[in-house]
Amino acid sequence: MTPEESLRSLSLDYLNLLINGQAFSDVTFSVEGRLVHAHRCILAARSLFFRKFFCGPETSQASSGQDPLRMGPCRGLGGNNNNNQGVVIPVNTVGYEVFLLMLQFLYSGQVSIVPQKHEPRPNCGERGCWHTHCTSAVDLALDTLAAARSFGVEQLALLTQKQLASMVEKASIEDVMKVLIASRKQDMHQLWATCSHLVAKSGLPPEVLAKHLPIDVVAKIEELRLKSSLARRSLMPHHHHHHDLGAAADLEDQKIRRMRRALDSSDVELVKLMVMGEGLNLDEALALHYAVENCSREVTKALLELGAADVNYPAGPAGKSPLHIAAEMVSPDMVAVLLDHHADPNVRTVDGVTPLDVLRTLTSDFLFKGAVPGLIHIEPNKLRLCLELVQSAAMVISREEGNAAAPSSAAIYPPMSDQDHASSASSGAAAAAAAAAGLTLDPRLVYLNLGAQADESSSRSSQREAAMNPRHDTSMYDHHHSHDQY
Repeated sequence: MTPEESLRSLSLDYLNLLINGQAFSDVTFSVEGRLVHAHRCILAARSLFFRKFFCGPETSQASSGQDPLRMGPCRGLGGNNNNNQGVVIPVNTVGYEVFLLMLQFLYSGQVSIVPQKHEPRPNCGERGCWHTHCTSAVDLALDTLAAARSFGVEQLALLTQKQLASMVEKASIEDVMKVLIASRKQDMHQLWATCSHLVAKSGLPPEVLAKHLPIDVVAKIEELRLKSSLARRSLMPHHHHHHDLGAAADLEDQKIRRMRRALDSSDVELVKLMVMGEGLNLDEALALHYAVENCSREVTKALLELGAADVNYPAGPAGKSPLHIAAEMVSPDMVAVLLDHHADPNVRTVDGVTPLDVLRTLTSDFLFKGAVPGLIHIEPNKLRLCLELVQSAAMVISREEGNAAAPSSAAIYPPMSDQDHASSASSGAAAAAAAAAGLTLDPRLVYLNLGAQADESSSRSSQREAAMNPRHDTSMYDHHHSHDQY
């Protein structure tokens, strides 16, 4: 057995003592109403605080106001341990999870401060989060750092400091500011330097920083910014002005990547902070297009309610609006939320295509070809609902403009072959029946009754690969900003 294997075995043996609970334990703690059994000799050997707690005089810690257990009259448990085995020591300043992490480190010399992957955590609403740098992971590390300092476990404090330094590189700016304040209170200069430089690079103006940080900290951040700006100017030749443009473009790309990460994690408040503090242009960043295609309805709605994005903004060489994207996705939720926020159903791409045209084409492909190019699976009810929503919105706009006629009723049907006449008989019968009943029925709505004939056509054609081009214009985002990742 190698020395490393021997130490690992020893660490596991001691950790098993903690896991086994009451086996050979001689001290019990009560944390958040739950009992934790431990061993005085191990705690006293690994922590100066516990050594003084179990062996020192009653006033050694209480008089200095540094008693994280807040024992009061129960302090001074030295002497004959057999007389004190029934005493339960309350722990009132540390949570159960953090207390167990600290004991795990005291027993084994190692611990993982990062929460378990994918487990539901407070302050983390993202489903399936790995908890590597989310708010919940940062909060757990900060609580562990505070507990390690309170109980005098300096090795754990240093380990947690390294963990936080790694987290803040990818964490949100709000979490970075929380770590900045904690590092100042704990006198952790290296962590303070890392966080202060990240906050300085964020571009948030002083008035926004002052809402989250003390005034003297904001002053130091501004001092860092000034020094950094002077250093860059002294190193940059005047004839290399184009480097400034490149640096500005890189800064915008960083903002957009941060914005997309915020949208992916449903953090619209961070996006709002970027708009207010960093001057982020949501239209140029294609924020709404990205949210429609990649995020939930709630995130898209919250983004629209910021009032900082043009709901009809054209993107990419094709000039597609967010409603074009939602129509191509056949997403009734997205179509509805965009229309609720005054999306124009008649807005046209560079080629003159409206969202209504997109849905009519998709319906035609589904009915007469049995498949929709670019969509592996399509639900008829969703397609019908999308078409009805957009068509209704277009008719309302038409009435408001004083035109009683419905939107353009150009034929959506492709030329029908002989074999298609039989499958269209039921639709013709439906139209004839409506006419006989004296009803005014828009012929475009007849095909919305996606009955058995559409299903049969779909099943016959689903075996064939779609020969048309993909539905999405993949160059839409790259036309404005090319990123390796969102």
